[in-house]
Amino acid sequence: MHYFISGLENGRTLTACPVPGMEGHTPGEAPGACGLCLAASFACSWSPSLRLGEDMMTGNRQRTPGAPVDVPAGRYDGPRAGAGFVLGIAVLLAVNLSARDAAQTDMFSEAEKYERFMGRWSQRLAPLFLKFARVEDGERVLDVGSGTGSLALAIAGETLRAEAVGIDPSRTYVEFAARRTADPRIRFQIGDARKLDFPAASFDRCLAQLVINFIPDPRTAVAEMERVTRPGGWIAACVWDYSDGMEMLRKYWDAAVALDPASARLDERNMPYCRKGQLAAFWRQAGLEDVQESALVIETAFRSFDDYWSPFLNGQGPAGTYAVRLAPDRRDELRNRLRNTILDGKPDGPFMLRARAWAVRGRVPAGRKS
Repeated sequence: MHYFISGLENGRTLTACPVPGMEGHTPGEAPGACGLCLAASFACSWSPSLRLGEDMMTGNRQRTPGAPVDVPAGRYDGPRAGAGFVLGIAVLLAVNLSARDAAQTDMFSEAEKYERFMGRWSQRLAPLFLKFARVEDGERVLDVGSGTGSLALAIAGETLRAEAVGIDPSRTYVEFAARRTADPRIRFQIGDARKLDFPAASFDRCLAQLVINFIPDPRTAVAEMERVTRPGGWIAACVWDYSDGMEMLRKYWDAAVALDPASARLDERNMPYCRKGQLAAFWRQAGLEDVQESALVIETAFRSFDDYWSPFLNGQGPAGTYAVRLAPDRRDELRNRLRNTILDGKPDGPFMLRARAWAVRGRVPAGRKS
């Protein structure tokens, strides 16, 4: 098996994604184009034994960037097996056992912390997304990647008779979401978007809020969403515009990259489906009809700079993971640069930042057999 290594300033990252069924995917158009690639990138970037010009798998300082590294099953012939090798192999083994865990366990591990970091904005986005997705009262809706429950709870609040089932692979998130409601129309359960445990055509609508670009094999996930949605039903998803529309993260990564250019490969603007037109193209490729895309915009209100900054220190998501792994002096440098950028010489106090998400909806063909 070959894993292609790309040249970076302080490490190596996979440029051929080994997720089963996605062997053809490469992050050439955007480094870290799936959650797994981000996970592998973190393993490379933060390995204490990795040095400039070193190969992740072998430690070979002479290898040409972009050359394939041949790692036969059960054998390692490299000159030394340092922490970089161990972390790299750990990531690849995790792919074989659980691709989703390799990509997200560290980045999205604690529901309460995630809720403070990003969940509060998911709550504001959910009503706009429901309106765009055209959820109707009385429908049965599947919330794929339900997280802390914002979307399913919005369905309960916006309708009288609609039912929602939220699935998420994280037990912590499922339990947290379940504690937030006693409404019998809403339930949460552990589940994998790539293998939905529901009969064909069992939902009127399937929704995925802020999750499709974190699923290691999104094509399989969307195919599963189509399978469990009735013919003529609708499938919708939305993703933050990490390129420049999600100002909370855009300001963060702009500051991080200015101080540490190597962090550019971790910037969430490299995530797939976050730019205008990308989700719509994906939906059409999946065979959905009447595909429409729209921008959803909310305001994120912060009480102070600390209200903005402190959630990053909980280590949630790629940005939080990066922050907590910085040395204290480098983290202080990032904090000070962000503070100067955001406050711009003004006294600390409340401020607003814009957050834009791209949303797409498409109809399952009426004649499609489940």
